[in-house]
Amino acid sequence: MSVSVDPDPSARRLRTVPQPPPPAPISLRDRARGALLGLAVGDALGAPAENMKPSQIRERWGRIEGFVSENPAGTDDTEYAIFSGLLLAEHGAALTVEHVERAWHTWIADRDEGPFRGAGFSERGTLENLRRGLAAPISAQHRHAWSDGLAMRAAPFGVYAAGRPAEAARLVAIDGTVSHDGEGIHGGRAVAAGVAAAMVSHSPEAVVQAALSVVPDDSWTARSLHRAVSAARRARRDPEGTQLSMERAVRKAVVIGGYPWTDLAPEAVGLAFGAFAVARGDFREAVLTAVNMGRDADTTAAVAGALAGALRGEASIPDAWSSAIGPVRGSCLPSMAGRHILDVADELTPPPPDRAGAVA
Repeated sequence: MSVSVDPDPSARRLRTVPQPPPPAPISLRDRARGALLGLAVGDALGAPAENMKPSQIRERWGRIEGFVSENPAGTDDTEYAIFSGLLLAEHGAALTVEHVERAWHTWIADRDEGPFRGAGFSERGTLENLRRGLAAPISAQHRHAWSDGLAMRAAPFGVYAAGRPAEAARLVAIDGTVSHDGEGIHGGRAVAAGVAAAMVSHSPEAVVQAALSVVPDDSWTARSLHRAVSAARRARRDPEGTQLSMERAVRKAVVIGGYPWTDLAPEAVGLAFGAFAVARGDFREAVLTAVNMGRDADTTAAVAGALAGALRGEASIPDAWSSAIGPVRGSCLPSMAGRHILDVADELTPPPPDRAGAVA
């Protein structure tokens, strides 16, 4: 009896599943510039939609897909990020509450600059307390200590402590002691830790886990972040899902209907991380998702932009958006006028080595 022989026995073997090539490496400096420029871009994109409902945004602009103002610029989010970034660049890991309080007096409270323009309620409350002679942490005892004012300026701490979420959270809490308490501090810690993880990772999931690792499990911030990210993941898996349905799912998971204050840290941080999760870290989608959900749109888009920019680098930001960002105008903090967010990013990261191996 003859036996047939397979001419190619290897054809029956289980072949190794081909692995996708690893992502191209992104330098720390490129990620740092992506994080802080991403913050400024998100801030400028979201500013016109601040305090608006999604229905109001759609009625006025349809879906926002780019700048809707003729001369886009960052708001207090960008100017305060520069303020905190410069302070961190000066003191580094040795930063103390006394350093932060002194900087608030030197650059803000003790200057005769008229009204405190364009700032959130937490900054206004802090300024009033400092001018009355109150010191930290009592300076943070005002009605908006739970605001997202620390979260909006937290990204520089993640840039500085790249790959060290706990250290980023420690440092931003020192900064926040002058102006925030409770959930306001938790929001800043979550954002700083998320950016720190994004600075060395290619995984959006690792960014979310880093943020959750530095806030109490039973905190409002943690619960809001969990709900937002879970809603985003479910919405992404829906085969009939649309961009609008994903935005609605995240917003419904986080926003308290009828609540008047849009600067609530647990809400803003939840919306920002939800937008980041919906986009799976893609810069353009993350920022536009945050903008089109409304509420405190400049801050949520700034945070989402910082996370995605750190994860994907400066090159992930559309040129038309990045080129629109210039030195800040000092509309909120006159002492910051003329400074560029990219200069702060460069100060917070070491320069690359030259060809001889020495630091340039």
